Amino acid sequence: MRIPVGRREQPGRLLSSPWWRGAAAVAAGALPALAFPEPGLWWFAFVALVPWLLLVRAAPSARRAALDGWLGGVGFMIAVHHWLVPNLHVFLVVLAALLGLLWAPWGLLVHRALGGRPRAGRAAVAIAVVPSGWLAIELVRSWEVLGGPWGLLGASQWQVPPALRLASLGGVWLVTLLVVAVNTAAAVLMAVPPARLPAVAALCACALAVGAVWLWVPRPDRTGEVVRVAVVQPGVVNGLGGAERRFALSEELTRQLAGQRPDLVVWGESSVGADLAARPDLAARLGALSQKVGADLLVNVDARRSDRPGIFKSSVLVGPGGPTGDRYDKMRLVPFGEYVPFRTLLGWVTSVGEAAGEDRMRGDRQVVMTLPAEEGRADLRVGPLVCFESAFPDMSRSLARSGAGLLVAQSATSTFQDSWAPAQHASLAALRAAESGRPMVHATLTGVSAVHGPDGEPLGPRLGTDESTAAVYEIPLAQGTTPYVRFGDWAVYGALAVLAGFCGAEGVRALRKPAAEPPAPSTRPSHGSAAPPGH
Repeated sequence: MRIPVGRREQPGRLLSSPWWRGAAAVAAGALPALAFPEPGLWWFAFVALVPWLLLVRAAPSARRAALDGWLGGVGFMIAVHHWLVPNLHVFLVVLAALLGLLWAPWGLLVHRALGGRPRAGRAAVAIAVVPSGWLAIELVRSWEVLGGPWGLLGASQWQVPPALRLASLGGVWLVTLLVVAVNTAAAVLMAVPPARLPAVAALCACALAVGAVWLWVPRPDRTGEVVRVAVVQPGVVNGLGGAERRFALSEELTRQLAGQRPDLVVWGESSVGADLAARPDLAARLGALSQKVGADLLVNVDARRSDRPGIFKSSVLVGPGGPTGDRYDKMRLVPFGEYVPFRTLLGWVTSVGEAAGEDRMRGDRQVVMTLPAEEGRADLRVGPLVCFESAFPDMSRSLARSGAGLLVAQSATSTFQDSWAPAQHASLAALRAAESGRPMVHATLTGVSAVHGPDGEPLGPRLGTDESTAAVYEIPLAQGTTPYVRFGDWAVYGALAVLAGFCGAEGVRALRKPAAEPPAPSTRPSHGSAAPPGH
């Protein structure tokens, strides 16, 4: 029975509409967001890009492929950062439209590598090139001014032990390459029947690589030492005098730790609202707390400093005698939340959202703090990070190279309390721990607070956004160096080399392609003219 042409071509006719096709691209680009917390469908990351890839490869032209790439990028950025809407309002759409442009070249790349009917060899090359192009986008948008490395595709695998082991080898970047390679191979299996063999081979190679990493990449060498770290999470405190009431509640929760023998007590970001040099009364209260619980306190001061101009966010170590002198000033600030990039041009955003009215000041170096040895414990070297900085793999790697035995991130996501943001942020601690081979504490004011061991494994309870409490965690220490700490971003450089090689080969191919020959001149007489004599 013959199928009517109109019915057979209905889906294609629907996507031939630029509006429907654009909507499909935005929706396809948004799908990977489901792999991140809160939904946490980590397995979905391995197929989430397939609809987008199939749409782009089937684009009728390179120009349309670039447009589909851009629109998909807009959908991805909005979906992953949708919790910023209450703060940035319509400006989030503007930012997503600008950052989405990064995926336009990726759309061209996908169309060039997978468009039409690629042969097996071409499809095999695409399975290496398409992930490399995606990683190049992640590298560019990881620049602090562009929003930082939030929503890296590899970060969706934070609770998968084999992926964490992969991160210890090549960082979150290597996990991203694996995830996109699996997606690309799946798209080839579905859309390019002649290339199914290399697609299956690529999937098998990915599985074998993960198995090899699991078996042969060394795990962090546990020292046998265990430190007891207390996390103080006061919960949401709003209204008049919120900073003072938050301090008092944190003080009360810390007193309850007396007798539990912690080695370190960690408060969240902005837990102290005044410079301790200018407020000796607060410094004395913190010193008395340290004396009572028998441990140093790592607090976070968000205030105008008395010894230099501007507002700083600083991790400050406090002992029984008051501040010890160990201090780390936050270096990488949240765009719009803590400063406005290019304020002379973009200062108007403060009138349409909750952007920073005054830029915070930056620190100039990372710091490793030392807690003196006590009975049963050697010196404990602590590497502090503040909030947004836990998203940057290079910062935790630098601290590990500088000798930190414990990483601590102090955070506050109370502005986004009922969104996906707290869980997304807490999940990053698992990746940073696995990459560095060092345990990591993620301590927040209002949740989610979490602790992860040297392999990235969870330790103790996660403190949710509905809890106001103090909890003590027993954390095993480790020594040695992971391959990622030793060799750094080799996966990034390899991906960029693959991308450069592909672009170079395409350029050479274009130069060697023979130009179209002009049509031969006609010897036939023009209509109505007489034939030449003798013909």
